[in-house]
Amino acid sequence: MIDHVSVGIRDLERAARFYEPTLAALGLSRLVTRPATIGFGKAYPEFWINLRAAMAQVPHESGTHICLRAKTTAEVDAFHAAALASGGLSDGPPGLRPHDRVRYYAAFVLDPDGNRIEAVTFPSE
Repeated sequence: MIDHVSVGIRDLERAARFYEPTLAALGLSRLVTRPATIGFGKAYPEFWINLRAAMAQVPHESGTHICLRAKTTAEVDAFHAAALASGGLSDGPPGLRPHDRVRYYAAFVLDPDGNRIEAVTFPSE
């Protein structure tokens, strides 16, 4: 249903230092670099960071987040660890989140601009 997503960031190089290792944990790499945007993906750019130098910090109460699919719980763990090591903040540590209809394993992070990014997988056990 969704082809690609993008987030606004205030400092392209700082964001690249955050997103390269964080997204690499999920198998995404930098595929496109332009003066004010970088695209990450597997076969084509699916996740973009776009320079918006004058934007304010994204307020946590905005409720907006982007969720990326991981293959395994280990990938979710690696995503969270890479994000924290690269200047992000935890907004929900890796763990099982059982609900009425679905059982999933996820972690939430905030990038340096306050964008909320989640990694999720659906373990069978």
